Order: sequence, then structure tokens, then C-alpha cells
Amino acid sequence: MQLNRVIKRVILATVILLVADACRTNPFTGQKTLNFYPNSQIFPTAFAQYDEFLKEHKVVKGTADAKMITKVGQRISAAAERWFNANGYPGYLKDYRWEYNLVDDKTVNAWCMPGGKIVFYTGILPICQDEAGIAVVMGHEVAHALANHGSQRMSASTLQQLGAVAGNIAIEDPQTREIFNQAYGIGTEVGGMLPFSRSHETEADRIGLQLMAIAGYDPDVAAELWKRMKAQGGSAPPEFLSTHPSNDTRIANLTQWAPLAKEEARKFGVTTFQK
Repeated sequence: MQLNRVIKRVILATVILLVADACRTNPFTGQKTLNFYPNSQIFPTAFAQYDEFLKEHKVVKGTADAKMITKVGQRISAAAERWFNANGYPGYLKDYRWEYNLVDDKTVNAWCMPGGKIVFYTGILPICQDEAGIAVVMGHEVAHALANHGSQRMSASTLQQLGAVAGNIAIEDPQTREIFNQAYGIGTEVGGMLPFSRSHETEADRIGLQLMAIAGYDPDVAAELWKRMKAQGGSAPPEFLSTHPSNDTRIANLTQWAPLAKEEARKFGVTTFQK
């Protein structure tokens, strides 16, 4: 019992120190975010994993589609640079190493690792349809990297694991411990981790709209892209059990936010938008 109390106190003290040291400001929202992991720790690992991924997959080089991915990525990242400089964050992107690659894969997906390493799969290109459609997806993925969503998810997972350890130490009865583990696992996933992930996706949608508009792409295209995504069909879990907002939620949000993104772009002298 005495040992358990000591361990619980150590875990509690560790959590308090982590949380106290982990509050960073999201430049886009001005809100504090939970983030234990600095870019200096995350980026090198992400860059190495990205290079390893490219070695193991078929990267498309030199085609019109591959060049378009690079072109759009450069325009979006340049828009991000303009936004940060204009909003009092010069040098925010100094450690980012932007890279944009198209991978031959039928999967309808794209992703961005911390630090700006981006992959588009060829399977998403028919949904994008054109350059502006690619900008919708590119803006969303770049936004994840800019808002440090990857390290925030890692931080949340660390807290979740510490809570599980503390509970298992505190509860001595095996049957009660088993009940706790089941309830804790479901409760923290449905009530914590999944909403956390959905909030990141929603935030990336909104930031991405602003970036694509500043880059000169029409943000009205975003809702149309998600209508095409919805038309692909396929089963999806209820929104509260998903890591992503539903297609209908995203379409409604993007439709609402598109005029605001255009207003933001006009602050940078952008008044016409490529469809």
C-alpha cells in the first residue's frame, strides 16, 4: 500500500509537470494547446520515417500530376509563410522542410508528417479533379503540420496511458481493475481521444481554407470536393465513434467558412480566386 501511494504521487507529480510545461499557443486560434513534444524532437524522427516510406513505395516523378502536386504545395506553403509573417510569427517555419510527393496507390488519401513532409496518393486525384481541388486537400494537410496536431495527439496519448497506469496501481482487486480498464478505455477513447481528433480535422479544414484562399485558390471548391467524397459511398461509423467529422458536417462547415476565407485572403491583396 505504501509503495502504491508513492508511485501514485510520482505519477501525479509527473502529469502536473508535463501539463504545466506543455501549454503552447496555437497561432491560428490564440488558444492554449497540450503539447509535450518540441519540434526539435519530433521533426528529425518524422523526416527519417518519411524517407523510409518513399523508399518502400512507388513515387511518381516527372508527370503532369506530380508537378501539379509540387506546384500547389509550394503555393500553399508560401501562403502560410505570408500569413505567419503578417501575424507576428516571423521564423515560425524555419525548421520546416517542405516536400511534396505523389505515390502510385489507389488509396483515396493524402497526409502530412510533422515538419511539412507530404504525400498524395494517386487514388485521390479523381476526387480532387483539378488544381483547385488539390489545393483543398493540400491546405488541409499543411494545416495539420502548422498547428502541430501530430505532437498534440502524441501528448494526449501519453496522458491517456499515464491515467491507465495510475488506475491499475490504485486498484488492487483484479475484478475491479478489469472493470476499470474496460470503462477507462472506452470512456477516454469516445469521450476524449475521438473528439480530440475530430477537433483537429475541423481546425485543419478551416485553416486550410484560409491558406488556399491566400494562395489564390477558390475556397468554394472545398465543399464541392467533399460532396464528391460523399458520393463515393461506403459505410462509415457514427460521427461520435469516428476520428473525422461526417461528410455532411464538413460540407456545412466548409460552405459557411468559404466567405470568411476570402475575406482573410483580401487582407493579402488577393481578390480573384482560381477555380
